[in-house]
Amino acid sequence: MAKCSTWQRVSNRRPCPVCGKPDWCLFTGEPSNPTAAICARTESLKRCGEGGWLHGLRDDGPTWAPWQRSIHVAIRMMSEPSDGKPDVAKLAAEYRAAVRPEALTRLALALGVSAESLRRLSVGWSPKHRAWSFPMSNAAGDVLGIRLRLPNARKLSVKGGKEGLFIPEGIDAHGLLVIAEGPTDTAALLDLGFPAVGRPSCTGGVKLLVELVRKLKPSGVVVVADADAPGQRGAESLATALVAYCFEVRIITPPTGVKDAREWKRGGATAADVTAAIDAAPVRRLSVSIRIRGKAGVRHGR
Repeated sequence: MAKCSTWQRVSNRRPCPVCGKPDWCLFTGEPSNPTAAICARTESLKRCGEGGWLHGLRDDGPTWAPWQRSIHVAIRMMSEPSDGKPDVAKLAAEYRAAVRPEALTRLALALGVSAESLRRLSVGWSPKHRAWSFPMSNAAGDVLGIRLRLPNARKLSVKGGKEGLFIPEGIDAHGLLVIAEGPTDTAALLDLGFPAVGRPSCTGGVKLLVELVRKLKPSGVVVVADADAPGQRGAESLATALVAYCFEVRIITPPTGVKDAREWKRGGATAADVTAAIDAAPVRRLSVSIRIRGKAGVRHGR
């Protein structure tokens, strides 16, 4: 690590490479390619007194290209043809091959999930953007797009791809299928032993999840909703769509004060805790009513 005298204060011209803000934080190394930062806003595993948290900015760890602040990222690598549309399946494979085991271990520790669950989700590493990648697929397993995760948990997608589901390798949902929001919540539920998949957002992936449920034919589906209002609304909407394809659909939410499934697991939740929440949740089923109007015939409704 660099000596204290080499640390420089961030500015409007060179904002923090971790949080993107122009004040409070420090960096060291060449201004165009810093090697480390002390961020006052984004936590890491190492606290540096009152200054903030230490973040290493290396090709084998979670960070991204310095000073890059664009939300939409266009990735051009050998898998991208001349028409500008990337072959996301090949790109995902390249990213996965670029992952170093020691860097994956650090990521798993920072997220509070296991490296094995991240591997099952085919996590990759983009050296160009210094970001972790998660492929998004359809029910058949075809890669539709790639989600990028920056070290401050900011999320981007590879341009040219589409939203899909985060489906782990070897999923077996003949009994219960658990649906989470995003890949890291999915990893947390996999750690607890549940057959879990992730949707791309609190409202996304409904059609793809219907296709997956029709393919896997689970006996029950559990939607794990984030505690915020959008998460609750999205879970209700998804459950309404799934009751026509699965006999039992439930919605559960982490305990009060817990944001999502990963935070729940990091707080000490066990498989028994999640199972208890599932058992206590009301079952959503498709209801069919029949009304006869005189001799006009039979009218069916839900």
